[in-house]
Amino acid sequence: MSRNLTVSPARIAADIDALAAITEQNRPWTRRAFSPLFLEGRAYLEKAFRAAGLETRIDAAGNLTGIRKGKTPGSGTIMLGSHSDTVPDGGRFDGVAGVVVALEVVRGLTEAGVELDHDLEVADFLAEEVSIFGVSCIGSRGMAGVRPAEWLSREAGGMTLADGITQVGGNPDAEQKARDDIRAFLELHIEQGPVLESEKRDIGVVTAIAGITRVEIIVEGRADHAGTTPMDHRADALAASAHVVLAVETFAGELSATPGHFAATTGEFEMWPNAANVVPSKVRMLLDIRSEHRDDLGAFLASLESCLEGIAGDNGVAIAAPRLVSDNPAMPMDPLVMDVLDDACETTGATHRRMASGAGHDAAFMARIAKAGMVFIPCRDGRSHTPEEFAENADIALAAEVLLEAVKRLDKQLMEQ
Repeated sequence: MSRNLTVSPARIAADIDALAAITEQNRPWTRRAFSPLFLEGRAYLEKAFRAAGLETRIDAAGNLTGIRKGKTPGSGTIMLGSHSDTVPDGGRFDGVAGVVVALEVVRGLTEAGVELDHDLEVADFLAEEVSIFGVSCIGSRGMAGVRPAEWLSREAGGMTLADGITQVGGNPDAEQKARDDIRAFLELHIEQGPVLESEKRDIGVVTAIAGITRVEIIVEGRADHAGTTPMDHRADALAASAHVVLAVETFAGELSATPGHFAATTGEFEMWPNAANVVPSKVRMLLDIRSEHRDDLGAFLASLESCLEGIAGDNGVAIAAPRLVSDNPAMPMDPLVMDVLDDACETTGATHRRMASGAGHDAAFMARIAKAGMVFIPCRDGRSHTPEEFAENADIALAAEVLLEAVKRLDKQLMEQ
């Protein structure tokens, strides 16, 4: 379908290609935060921001931002952005498309002669992906004023996180304060799943970023000789754990069929003594649970706990009550922003649906300080965090047009509030 766009698909493709070329040799697409290649990518973006007429700076948290001043001082800021760092061996579009589209929205508005009342700011957040320091969303947490102070002393690669923030131009010694001028935040991202492609939809308007809860389960059995111990005399921790894993899959599958996003994965698994001729004596597993609705998480944990006693008794093992390792509740997106994005899709002719995000994003932290919203675009076969990750440039450009329209609408509606 041919569309008249305010944005330039060619410019979007050129920026994404240029950043993709900044990668470790023979490891597409690898440009991890705090690496020389990351700084090279940042230098490209800063130059592009300035060429688009933006005033650039690195804030104390290490985020690169570019500001286009509005015509009504004191009205606040509308921010767009994502991240330019990648996971190892994956990330040609993950994050990058969101930064490039934010920049293209600025170019499109300027070329169309559109003046906004609000300042418009583009952000490349520092280290959205899990970094060498073992933590993620470092820049957006800092901008929201919620980055834990103890993180600064984390060490990796011969430096601390504080050193890393200094290296990219930030100031870890500055008092951490949440930005109070940002009135709305928009982020574009590839879906990282198969729904939009399978339904042939252009845009997913994100309703919430699912909460992430991690739970540890320990199964204690008894080590015995694998060749001489009769099968009915064993306390096999691994055999019992297999029943636990299947229970996780069953209960999660039931909840995933109800409204709202839910998924649970046995993502880490360790076994002792891990010898071919010894009956396993102990298993540790870590569950990753993603829930849009808090009630679903409670129902899942209750169902799981209720079956552990039976599994333990049937297998002659001991299973400790699940231990909560971490718990981050879901973050809903703002109703006004979701409505604006829906309307922008209708105006631009983009087919769309509402959907939750099962992955974490910078928008989850920006939603703490501003009216936040996200749009997803299809990605080939739902693949992400892999060299095969791919999104069509036409889809990216259409989403850029949606965000441009949404910015114009938000600019007017926020001034009326």
